[in-house]
Amino acid sequence: MVTLPIVLLALAVLLAYTRDLNVLLLGENDAHALGIEVERTKRVLLAVSSVLTAAAVAVAGVIGFVGLIVPHVMRLLVGPDHRILLPTSALAGGGFLVAADTLARSGPAELPVGIVTAAVGAPFFLYLLRRQEVHAL
Repeated sequence: MVTLPIVLLALAVLLAYTRDLNVLLLGENDAHALGIEVERTKRVLLAVSSVLTAAAVAVAGVIGFVGLIVPHVMRLLVGPDHRILLPTSALAGGGFLVAADTLARSGPAELPVGIVTAAVGAPFFLYLLRRQEVHAL
């Protein structure tokens, strides 16, 4: 409960920057030409993302790969528009974590949820690295 106001405020800031994020997809030079203060925007988004990450880890513990898997999958499903991508990633991340926790508790011995997220996330991470390597050539 202590982190709820922090998370709500940080999410409000992120949602306020969705247009800037969409423009930044064009590249920093183009974003600057379209009136985005690129360096300020990057600093604000980095700070807010760090606060959100710290709040999530403080409440839920280390649950690696959720922040890597879900946004990339959601980007493939809903496209790059951050006005849609941010809320759907947040909802899908929660759903993914509930599914991972259910799977972790369903075996003969209860596993830490981080093991389940890592088992899904590590191969996906390797796939993303491989895909980036191919596109970079």
